Amino acid sequence: MEEDSKLVKNLSKGNILAFNTLFRKYSSHLYRFAFGYLKSKEETEELVQEVFTKIWENHSNLKKELSFRSYIFTIAFNIIRKHFRTRNYISKYFNTEIFNDIDLHTSQEITCNSLHDYILDLVNKLPEKRKEIFVKSRFEGLSVKDIAEEMGISHKTVENQLTNALKFIRNNFNRENFLFFLVLVLIIL
Repeated sequence: MEEDSKLVKNLSKGNILAFNTLFRKYSSHLYRFAFGYLKSKEETEELVQEVFTKIWENHSNLKKELSFRSYIFTIAFNIIRKHFRTRNYISKYFNTEIFNDIDLHTSQEITCNSLHDYILDLVNKLPEKRKEIFVKSRFEGLSVKDIAEEMGISHKTVENQLTNALKFIRNNFNRENFLFFLVLVLIIL
């Protein structure tokens, strides 16, 4: 715990080595914890990335006396709860009378095509390097490690570019398209 306190203190000052050390120390534990709930490798990897992104974004507010382990697991648990609340909300939405008479197959095709076009439009608005990284990750299915090696850049750069791309897409999704996106994800799962 004393080692964690020193690392947290250094991280709060913006020390990237402390961040990387904490990431290496806790990411696999966090992954196993989240996978137990999510049962999806991709969702679990995104959750771990989101937790550590939040840690980095708030690093200047960290207190060295805080239990870093408890802190990251609390963040992860809250994200998981939010994930299941969203799934539950969408499930209830599907069970309303609005969807009783809809041909879901036709609806899926329309939603999928519209959403795909909308996402491509947003992706095309990304800066060139960010767009390339996003396409390799989300459309070609390459891992962060593979993208970093292929492009000759660091893992951290790839993760940051993906985080920024996802943030841009989330911020530019209007509520209606976001709902269709969530519905589509549930249909595909």
